Amino acid sequence: MPFVWTLVLLAAGLVLLVFLLVRALLEVRRLQRVQRSATSALADRSGMVKARVAGLKVAIAQRRRG
Repeated sequence: MPFVWTLVLLAAGLVLLVFLLVRALLEVRRLQRVQRSATSALADRSGMVKARVAGLKVAIAQRRRG
């Protein structure tokens, strides 16, 4: 009956493989969430920098006129 042990080991290996794949997918999802959050924060900050630069350009243009 060595084929029974082979089937048991095969089943255990498949269960382990599924478990590891699920954990890996969960980690990938978590990484994607963090990446999305960081990208959003960076876009917000770069938008603020662009707005400040535009404001400075307007202020400089007004000083030159006045």
